[in-house]
Amino acid sequence: MTATRLLTLMALILFGTSLHGSASERKSVSLDGVWQIEDGKSPDVIPADFTHTAPVPGLANLAKPEFADVDRFISRENLANRIRSNQSPEEWLAKYWKGKVDQDRDYFWYRTTFRAPAAGAVARLRINKAQFGTAVWLNGRKLGEYAGCFTAGCFALEKAIRWNDENTLVIRIGAHPAVLPDNYPTGSDFEKIKWTPGIYDSVSVYFCDNPVIESVQVAPRIAAGEILIETRIKNMSGQAVSASMRHSVKTWKDEQEVAAAPPEPLSLQPGEEKVVTRSIKLPGARLWSPEDPFLYVVDSSTGGDSIRTRFGMREFRFDAATQRAYLNGKVYYLRGSNITLHRFFEDPLCKALPWDESWVRKLLGDIPKKMHWNYFRFCIGPVPDRWLDICDEVGLLIQNEFFVWTGGPNWYKGYSRTHDAEEMIRQYKDWMRDNWNHPSVVVWDANNETKDAMFGDKIIPAVRSLDLSDRPWENSYNPPADPNDPVEDHPYLMSSGRQGKLTFKMSDLETMDGKPRKGKLPSDTNPPLVNEYGWLWLNRDGSPTLLTENVYAQLMGAEVTPRERLDMYAYLLAGKTEFWRAHRHYAGIIHFVYLTCSYPGVYTADHFRDVTKLLLDPAFADYMSHAFNPLGVYINFFQPALSAGSSREFLVKMVNDYGEPVAGNLTVSLGTKAGKVLAETRKPFEIEALGAADFRLTLPIPDAPQDGLILTAAAARSSKVSEPPTLSRRWVKIAE
Repeated sequence: MTATRLLTLMALILFGTSLHGSASERKSVSLDGVWQIEDGKSPDVIPADFTHTAPVPGLANLAKPEFADVDRFISRENLANRIRSNQSPEEWLAKYWKGKVDQDRDYFWYRTTFRAPAAGAVARLRINKAQFGTAVWLNGRKLGEYAGCFTAGCFALEKAIRWNDENTLVIRIGAHPAVLPDNYPTGSDFEKIKWTPGIYDSVSVYFCDNPVIESVQVAPRIAAGEILIETRIKNMSGQAVSASMRHSVKTWKDEQEVAAAPPEPLSLQPGEEKVVTRSIKLPGARLWSPEDPFLYVVDSSTGGDSIRTRFGMREFRFDAATQRAYLNGKVYYLRGSNITLHRFFEDPLCKALPWDESWVRKLLGDIPKKMHWNYFRFCIGPVPDRWLDICDEVGLLIQNEFFVWTGGPNWYKGYSRTHDAEEMIRQYKDWMRDNWNHPSVVVWDANNETKDAMFGDKIIPAVRSLDLSDRPWENSYNPPADPNDPVEDHPYLMSSGRQGKLTFKMSDLETMDGKPRKGKLPSDTNPPLVNEYGWLWLNRDGSPTLLTENVYAQLMGAEVTPRERLDMYAYLLAGKTEFWRAHRHYAGIIHFVYLTCSYPGVYTADHFRDVTKLLLDPAFADYMSHAFNPLGVYINFFQPALSAGSSREFLVKMVNDYGEPVAGNLTVSLGTKAGKVLAETRKPFEIEALGAADFRLTLPIPDAPQDGLILTAAAARSSKVSEPPTLSRRWVKIAE
């Protein structure tokens, strides 16, 4: 037991205080820290000796001493991708249907101890997330198993606990996905190369009396000026109990009570469970948004148990009639990126970074604000709960995606994967329960780039009504489950395959209307999102990834430096971003990808020069911060040359994502990279709130030919004189 955990427990025993209530109510103890860990082949025999240690939360590859081959596993999805890419024989897929296990173990065992308080009625263990599958032993007695890899497993401890004494807790997890039944979701990502197990979210025990609060859901009702609270309560004892349900609402930071509900009498028979729903008026409530992420808490108590639930007064929806997203009843344009955390787990530099509070706060707070991002998709793999806590606090909207990516029907060449719909429904319910009180979570994303009728026919209808906030559902390449649900578009215009000819040119954008491709989306009437685009990935060192070797060879040739490739990457990606935003046919533009893995052999990569310090590549930070500015500018020109001595008219499209009108000056100029202006013209602009406008400006082109010039459209708001202008830039030359 760590010194910190011992001191915490002593305080609970001696003074009867906790984070979650008074002396007679819930007392929670974190078990996060350094645990013992060992590996093995048997699912039932606890190792006799534990010779390694590892952090919880964390991954098994952080163990000391290290385990050999800890994450060596080739999934069937990756095998199928290799077959598709002609990299391996198709017989592999038949032989290794559950995956190719390249390690001499099937399980990892974690062990720690904790001291329980004096005898009580209820003791619970909560493991927020662990993969792959979880089983629990307390003091040598097995208490149960949980198959979820992305959701919290909760275990009753009363049958084995030693009250007022030391207890030994052992948690067994799978060392790779193949230990779980084939039809259970363990994560499907055919570009993921390593599969690292671990208890990757927090673990805690709590003690209370009856009746027990199983869960609380808080749903804002902004128009009514109230919140709806659904509390699931259970009597775990062998006799009837009477209690009183209480709720008190406070501001999160300063603990000022703003509302309370009168006590509600409860009576429960042995083993009985009840769901109690209450409305509480919240007059003059302060709304939650990325611009003002104000939070409240509800303290709920039965007298025997208590829990604190944090929430924000926030409502979010999409609307088919306007094709827009609405935050708190107002149109809200989405700008942002993706995080594929479970791919970052593969990265040699990942280590313990995802559990470093300051690192995560910079990742989710400081950098997105500078980049003008308000919306992220947590793609193909969930994040630790603390990440969503931080999103709530810094103000970031999240499209929360369940870890399923299959690639389409018959993608496995006859080895079609069939999930167990009932097991999927059970796990989706747990996933919603774990996340529905986060104001940052605004969209449930059922899957990624998947075509399977099961999601729309069975899973979403079975769970949707559980969310009292009625968040929208995104169903990938399947038909949307509701007329107002969003649909995703992934317009990878430079996708040419690994050997194909690159037919798309940036100059093609000049004649494109920016609308979704007809017939390419699962619905032409639902609000569309671009939440992937580009196909320009480079590793952090400037080398192409597996998917872009062919692209850069055709764009730039072989004799270029990594720095030149990185500059080109930022330049082209910004041009595409400006284009999709300028035409206003999408509710949001979400780039792929902000954080993922980067090492030789990966398919995609992110934009960090130094991921350990979260330093973005300077060209990406420069070009893309302008491309995502709420005052957006797009100069509709991608020609390589301007004619010497001519006069050229340029179309500049502008968008205003602000909720108020903007006005200022728009300048089009031609200059050198050193900043010398060769020609310039300007005109005033005015754009209504959340509006868009086109402007045409004519520029005289100098007579003398010259290389290495930059054509710039710059928009400066007159009301923000200290704010730098938004830039749209094109690399050009003057030719005869």
